[in-house]
Amino acid sequence: MTKEQKNEVIELLKSKFEQYNNFYIADTESLTVAQVGKLRRACFSKEVEMKVAKNTLIRKALESLDSEKYAGVYDSLHKVTALMFSENPKEPALIISSFRKESNTERPVLKAAFINGDIYTGDDNLKALTQIKTKNELIGEVIGLLQSPAKRVLAALLHHHEQKAGGAEAPAAEAAAE
Repeated sequence: MTKEQKNEVIELLKSKFEQYNNFYIADTESLTVAQVGKLRRACFSKEVEMKVAKNTLIRKALESLDSEKYAGVYDSLHKVTALMFSENPKEPALIISSFRKESNTERPVLKAAFINGDIYTGDDNLKALTQIKTKNELIGEVIGLLQSPAKRVLAALLHHHEQKAGGAEAPAAEAAAE
């Protein structure tokens, strides 16, 4: 690879790191070509961009952007590295988990994840990352919580109104019976 080609890869990676707040670093070393193709298709169908690059080029791209911000990721840059970029912070974790189940393998291995400025290192974080709430899920929960008290007040008012209406009819019915 020429120096010019390396610089092109670094620039491409820099643009991806700037574009996405979330990326995963996975080890795909022992996967077959067919398995890597299947993983790429799974990523494509879920709008996750998967890139494979040399660790030194990934590190140079990250260092040129903000070396301190990404410092926790550098130790994960060894062996074969696949980068997974996504707007949805948990989608790559879901893809890795489902791929493992379908393929009955422990690969790919999660080396690190960068989620909205937080760094998660190690494959033991994969299960937790599959349970992260997306922005839309959090907004939905907040709206639900905000609507809940209003719904309770309306239900109480309706219940009170029904009791009052039911209580006013009872004396009238008793008077008619006499």
